[in-house]
Amino acid sequence: MSRAEDDAQGATIEMSRPLLSAERLKAFEDAVVAIAMTLLILPLLENVSEFARDRRSALDYVQAESKLLFSFALSFVIIAVFWMNHHRVFDRVEKATNALLWLQVGWMFTIVWLPVATAMLGSLPEDAMQKLLYIGALLASSLLMLGTRLYLRGHPELHRIAPESLRRGLIAEIVMSCLFAISLIVAVLVPDIGYAAMFLLLLAGPAQAIIARRGRARRT
Repeated sequence: MSRAEDDAQGATIEMSRPLLSAERLKAFEDAVVAIAMTLLILPLLENVSEFARDRRSALDYVQAESKLLFSFALSFVIIAVFWMNHHRVFDRVEKATNALLWLQVGWMFTIVWLPVATAMLGSLPEDAMQKLLYIGALLASSLLMLGTRLYLRGHPELHRIAPESLRRGLIAEIVMSCLFAISLIVAVLVPDIGYAAMFLLLLAGPAQAIIARRGRARRT
């Protein structure tokens, strides 16, 4: 075997070798998600102090900051759903390779970015760039989880996920990614609809059910 072949084989072995336990990776990601969810509240805390100095009431605060409160609640729920989805996948992952690690680093980046995008959503005038930064981050997060599921399907030695469960998860991620992409396009191209385009995500459940039903029909 030539030196070049030895180097290629060594690189392949290094890329496939587990770099850290899945438990450590899951604990780290849980901490990142918790911090991101906590950071969402900071703009609201700052405004409370301002209203207190001006001796304004809680009702004044809620009325004046309704947009910021809505963006906080929306992002909090979205991150919680992302985390629950992530937990369902990684609950049965036992090993982490280099490639899987970097997929998760990318996913964590999108989660950590959301508090910034949320602050823009609640405080800055609405424009196309704001929508791109917010909905685009959600799309990126969904695509990275899709990539994670695809990677796990190709590396069954890393996990204990049943093939049928993995297939359903892939369908769910594909549907969500498509809906995020459509929501982004509609929100940017039709300003009058704006963030209301995200209500398309309510179609995720019915779409997944239809695809699953057709899949069962083809197999039978």
